[in-house]
Amino acid sequence: MELTSTTFLVTLIVVTVLAVLAALLLWNRIPGPGWVRWPLRLLMIGLCQLTAICVVATWLNGSYGLYSSWEDLLGTDAGQGAGAMTGVPVGRASFTQNGDGTRTTFFRGSHSKLAGQVVVWTPPEYSAPGADRTRFPVLTLLHGYPGTPRTWIDLGDMPGALTQMVELGAAHPFILVIPEIYPGGVNTGCSNTPQRKIADWLARDVPDLVSRNFRTLPSPAGWGLMGVSTGAFCAAKLPLQYPKVFRAGAALDPDPLTGDPGVLTDPVLRERNSPMWLVEHTKKADVGLFLATSAQDKDSPPQQLEAFAKAAAGSGVRVKTLVRPVGGHNFQTWTGMYPDALGWLSTELSPPSAG
Repeated sequence: MELTSTTFLVTLIVVTVLAVLAALLLWNRIPGPGWVRWPLRLLMIGLCQLTAICVVATWLNGSYGLYSSWEDLLGTDAGQGAGAMTGVPVGRASFTQNGDGTRTTFFRGSHSKLAGQVVVWTPPEYSAPGADRTRFPVLTLLHGYPGTPRTWIDLGDMPGALTQMVELGAAHPFILVIPEIYPGGVNTGCSNTPQRKIADWLARDVPDLVSRNFRTLPSPAGWGLMGVSTGAFCAAKLPLQYPKVFRAGAALDPDPLTGDPGVLTDPVLRERNSPMWLVEHTKKADVGLFLATSAQDKDSPPQQLEAFAKAAAGSGVRVKTLVRPVGGHNFQTWTGMYPDALGWLSTELSPPSAG
């Protein structure tokens, strides 16, 4: 049972309720002298408190994405080298069907040697009668830091928001792919470092996994990204680094586009992995980027979007910006940006097609 799953949280709630009911029913029914009864009563109180604390801790973890898995919580991945990470190879990865219509797998990438969780959702059109030969565009959703793939589902109203837009004819029916963006618990801003090849994980291993198991359009015309916060930084840079994989990226409230010294301390590595440097050194790449923020977001000020658009002039990179007048650095703001972002992505990426 996954640490971040709704099933685990519901199970803990049920156990807590049962513990309280058991304490109420057994309080005056414990046999024996007082020196036996009172320790058992204290034990029942402690069990009720422990289960209640576990419920609150699990809910907080799901809301804020503090730990992405049992391995992350127990520290069994973070201290290991990339080559020591567990998980079945990409070719043998299998998906588990979840109750919310998503499918989950935990696999090890052949390029990065990293292992992590990937959640996939296919639109209703994917399983419709007569659609068995139809291939679909892929939209990879990148969560923030801290965060988990479940953040998009539990807080980000996905895939519900996309489904509504498809029904209105405002967006393509995408296959949604939600991977961990820092497998093993180390955030590199989706960059390759000497120790961890997270860019290869996201741009090579995850696409390999999805294209092996689902009917996807070929890269790059049918592949895009959408991210929030740190994931937005990644959604802006990965199409520039891997234009043969991703045609477009939508970045909602991205982290500093010049790079974060707190994430990559090496100034050269940080610069060469920043969207600002990449767009200045990109020549005629068939890539589109959508950058959005709000005038009130101090973590992602509008000025950096203006600077990026100016740097992209003449590069061939298509840039569209959106600045909302109000909004914080949270999903309440980001969900309000979905119609613009998903609508734009549907103009940049190919629609489903029979093939």
